[in-house]
Amino acid sequence: MHRNDLIVHRPEGLYCPPGDFYIDPWRPVERAVITHAHSDHARMGSARYLAHEGSAGTLRNRLGADIALQTLAYGEAIDHHGVRVSLHPAGHVLGSAQVRVEHGGQVWVASGDYKLEDDGTCPPFEPVRCHTFITESTFGLPIYRWPSQPVLFADINAWWAANAAAGKASVLYAYAFGKAQRLLHGVDASIGPIVVHGAVEPLNAVYRAAGVDLPPTLRVTDPGLTKADLKRALVLAPPSAAGTPWLKRFGEHSDAFASGWMLVRGARRRRGVDRGFVMSDHADWPSLQKAIGATGAERIIVTHGSTTVMVRWLCEQGLDAQVFATEYGADDNEDDAGAAPEPDSEPAPEGTA
Repeated sequence: MHRNDLIVHRPEGLYCPPGDFYIDPWRPVERAVITHAHSDHARMGSARYLAHEGSAGTLRNRLGADIALQTLAYGEAIDHHGVRVSLHPAGHVLGSAQVRVEHGGQVWVASGDYKLEDDGTCPPFEPVRCHTFITESTFGLPIYRWPSQPVLFADINAWWAANAAAGKASVLYAYAFGKAQRLLHGVDASIGPIVVHGAVEPLNAVYRAAGVDLPPTLRVTDPGLTKADLKRALVLAPPSAAGTPWLKRFGEHSDAFASGWMLVRGARRRRGVDRGFVMSDHADWPSLQKAIGATGAERIIVTHGSTTVMVRWLCEQGLDAQVFATEYGADDNEDDAGAAPEPDSEPAPEGTA
C-alpha cells in the first residue's frame, strides 16, 4: 500500500479514510456506497447506504424496504468530508455504477462489476479517467471471449423454436437479477409464451418500473395457461429451481444454462443440462483490457476472479498492479442469495395435471 491511499483494504471491506465510508462492504458499517444490488456487493446491516437511483428498487427488494438509502443520478456528485463522490455507468445490471472518489488531487475509481457491450437493459459502461482503477477480474483469462448479442440470441431463439416445434418446453436457467431480464429483453417473444419463476418476477417489475422494455411474462399458476402453451413455452428460472417439484409441471422439456462459465469444457456436463449458452454480465478478457486502458490509470487494483493472471499481465504492460483480497464474486458462481423459492403447493394450471 502507498501512503495517503484514497481507498484501503480493511476487514469490513474497501474503506475511504478521508471520507469515512466503505464501498461494497462485506460487514455492516456506518456508511456504505454500493455499486450494485447483487448479493456479494450489497449486504444487509449497514446504517446508511448510497447508490445509484436505478438500484433503489432492487436494493429495497433485497435489503429491506426501510433501509436508509440515498441515491444519485449518474454523474451527480456530492462532497462528504472534503471527498467528492460520483457514480458512473458500469453496464453490469440495472443501477450498477462505478464509484469515482476525488480528494487531494487524486482520483480513484472502484468499478464494482462491469461489462462493455450494451445489452439494452441498463446504460452501457463509461470509462472514467483516474489515477487508480479498482477492477474485477471474474473472467480474467484469455480464453474468455463472449459472442456478440445478435449471435447469442440467434442461438437461444433457434433452440427455443426447435423445442416448441417438437412440443417441449425450453427451461433456461439464469440468475434472477440481471441475466433473466437481459434474456427477456433479447429473445424473440413471438416464438411462444414466456413463463418465469417466482424469484424472477419481482425483479422484472423493478426493471419495468425503470422503463426497461420486457415482453409479457406469466407464472405457471396463471389460469390462462394450458398444457399446449407449456409445450412451447420458454421458462426462465434460477439455477436453484433445477430438480425441484416445480419443474415437473412442465413435463418433457429441454434445459439450458446461461453463464460465462459455459465456455469452459465440462461446465455444462457438471450442470447436467442439454445446452449451455455463453452469456455473462461481466467483462471478458479483451473487454477487461480495453476498459482498464481507457481509464488512463497507472495503478490498478484487482479485487476478485483470476487475480494472479490479471496482475501479471498488467505488470507486463508496465503498470503498478496489486490485489485486494475481497469477498466478491458470488453472483456468477452461486445462486442469488435471497431468491424466493417457488411454492410447490400451488394448483397446477388447467389442463396441465
